[in-house]
Amino acid sequence: MAAAVLASWLGLWRLFLPFDLIAILATLLGGYPIYKETLQALRRKQVNMEVSMTLGVFASMAIQQYTAAVVIAFFVLIAEFLEEYSVDKGRATILRLEESMPKIVLVRRESKEIEAEVRTLTQLDIVIVREGERLPVDGTVVKGSAVVDQSTITGEAIPSEKNAGDYVYAGSINKFGLVEVQVEKTGMNTVFGEIIRLVEEAEGKKAPIQRISDRLSAWLVEFAIIFSVITFIVTRNLISTISGIVVAGACGIAAGTPLAIVATMSNAAKRGVVVKGGTIIEEMSRIDTVVIDKTGTLTLGDPFVTGVIPVGTLSQNEVLQYAATAEKHSNHPIAKAIVQNALALGLTIDNHSDFNYHVGRGVVATSYGREIAVGNSLLMAARGIELSKGITESVSKEIANGKTVVLVADQDRICGLITISDRIRSESKKAIEELKKMRIRTIMLTGDNRFAADAVAKEVGIDEVHAELLPQDKVTFVKRLVSEGHKVAMIGDGINDAPALAYADVGIGMGSGTDIAIEEADIVLMTNDLLRVSYILRSSRKAYRTIMQNFSGTLIVDGVGVILAFLGFLNPLLAAGIHVGSELIFISNSAKLIR
Repeated sequence: MAAAVLASWLGLWRLFLPFDLIAILATLLGGYPIYKETLQALRRKQVNMEVSMTLGVFASMAIQQYTAAVVIAFFVLIAEFLEEYSVDKGRATILRLEESMPKIVLVRRESKEIEAEVRTLTQLDIVIVREGERLPVDGTVVKGSAVVDQSTITGEAIPSEKNAGDYVYAGSINKFGLVEVQVEKTGMNTVFGEIIRLVEEAEGKKAPIQRISDRLSAWLVEFAIIFSVITFIVTRNLISTISGIVVAGACGIAAGTPLAIVATMSNAAKRGVVVKGGTIIEEMSRIDTVVIDKTGTLTLGDPFVTGVIPVGTLSQNEVLQYAATAEKHSNHPIAKAIVQNALALGLTIDNHSDFNYHVGRGVVATSYGREIAVGNSLLMAARGIELSKGITESVSKEIANGKTVVLVADQDRICGLITISDRIRSESKKAIEELKKMRIRTIMLTGDNRFAADAVAKEVGIDEVHAELLPQDKVTFVKRLVSEGHKVAMIGDGINDAPALAYADVGIGMGSGTDIAIEEADIVLMTNDLLRVSYILRSSRKAYRTIMQNFSGTLIVDGVGVILAFLGFLNPLLAAGIHVGSELIFISNSAKLIR
């Protein structure tokens, strides 16, 4: 087909065969992929770009415009090739990572080192990963040390040192050292496999804007055909009629929209941000309010004991020992801080025979017949334990200093206070600044006390604070924001955040969070870097802006094109050039997002 086009321009066809014959054969044979897609579309009762181009090709041949026919088919094939190439390039990052995973690994079994296929590994196996090799599994290092590049999983640019007891991810690269890893997850069950699965699933889910682009594409083709019929009725000019069919179409929209979304999701995955569908990209582009949990999100979620204040006859160590005994089996960050502090001081943590967790309030446990309550004032009030004026003043003083205060009660009396602080993430302040630059309203929701919440909010620059909330209060608050017409993104990491994540327009889960929070989230940050939120917000807005540029550009080109055809200023060859040229411009506009 390319030879036929070149021959027509240079006049070389006269040296061999009649150009008419060459053009007809080239058009019929070379354009087969176009005609095949046309038949498939018609069977589905759809009208797409291939249908209009097929009409243009055969109509041009019918009026002996053979050069136009072969050029139309030729450039449409080029455009389809470039479209497919661009979309494939958008998926290339994930595909390359998937293909790079090792298939055969060195395994230690029964004190012997053997090679085995990754798909045969079990949780009883220990994998040996040498320098320069990619980790094949998720698991815990049991021996050795290494410097591991986790950028493909977490997006962290700087490799981190891994020693015995540290967790490692499949897909990471051992840059230096030798480690033995106890297998915990393999294949698609690994974090790496989950990223691939989510991206593949997401590519199969059409965003509303993609469905709109499909409908608009069909409408524009139908419009071109109807307008061409009108043109023929009015002008009786077949060349103008065919030019109207050829010039109009929505190839740039049809190809550019999914390309923009795939490119955005692939780039996000490369940076440790997993987006669970094209719909989420569109929703993120409209976000005006970001609601953020405090503990584990703005802060490290790794609180530490800053002081123990005895009340009555007990010593500091006895108060701490009582609290650690009650909190022994709790997974709450504050409970862990109390237990760790007790262990660090060499205190004995007794067993308890009964344990009850009260959501948002604290715990009650029984140890050797003594009932110990550890929690906030709400727990004490529920148990009928009154706080003296001195205790109330002490609590208020510590809270005013931004501390979280835990009350410890032995039987029915307060025996001490424990003050807790949390460390703010180093990137939190910068992340909030970036959101404000995009005119995003920031709100912090927390179950912590007002003073501790205000102290964190003031340091990082949060616009609005709501403290001392129970999980259901967070849900109510998010639902109210959504009902008021705000586009809300919720960021959280805990079980108590999961319901609010589900009710927000976009739920964003931290990679270190609980499984249920990650499951409910629409976007997962594989690293705990809050700056990734501003990144995906900017990327989503840029993708949406690019799609809308393609929309408006296509409408302008098609509108002007059919008018020019109606007025007789276009022939099929020029119409084909305008059609294909504009398509390539719009595809290129989306393809730039790949970078």
